[in-house]
Amino acid sequence: MTLRADLAAIAAAVPPGARVLDIGCGDGALLAHLRDTKGVDARGIDVSAANVAGAVARGLSVVQGDADADLPDYPDDSFDMAILSDTLQAMQRPAAVLDQLVRIARRAVVSFPNFGHWRVRGSLAFGGHMPVTKSLPVSWHETANIHFCTIDDFRALAAEKRLRVESAAFLSGGRRRSAAFANLLAEQAVFVLAR
Repeated sequence: MTLRADLAAIAAAVPPGARVLDIGCGDGALLAHLRDTKGVDARGIDVSAANVAGAVARGLSVVQGDADADLPDYPDDSFDMAILSDTLQAMQRPAAVLDQLVRIARRAVVSFPNFGHWRVRGSLAFGGHMPVTKSLPVSWHETANIHFCTIDDFRALAAEKRLRVESAAFLSGGRRRSAAFANLLAEQAVFVLAR
């Protein structure tokens, strides 16, 4: 199975045998890949019953739940790594969710669409409309995105939370991009954080 570029970047950051919680795990494609290729203890949580059913059908341990409300129920340091892929922008309280990620796991991997990408800026500046792009594929009124952030916004939040950025990957067109001008040129970002 071939993973999307952002999920491949996340998978590369996960050590073999790690205890992993994937928050907003979708149908479990990433968790199944990590289980099958890296022998991780894979757990997941997703708000969608259909996604949970799909993940369970893959033989994964996934529960239905809401990250905004349910993460406080997990004990401190329950996992080696917590993953939040393409979900931060849909959280009611992204900063609080970030706090929970680094509380329940030693390290966190967070990926999100970069709303500072030049296509997004251009669509707003020259077209007067919210963009529809590969990483933002639906119209503004159909999207789950409620908190729009750029790479620089996320870096500032991580610094405010005194989190160490262990690594970052910047993606556009399914390929990695240089960190130079990432806020303008990357469609997606993947950060590995530690407390």
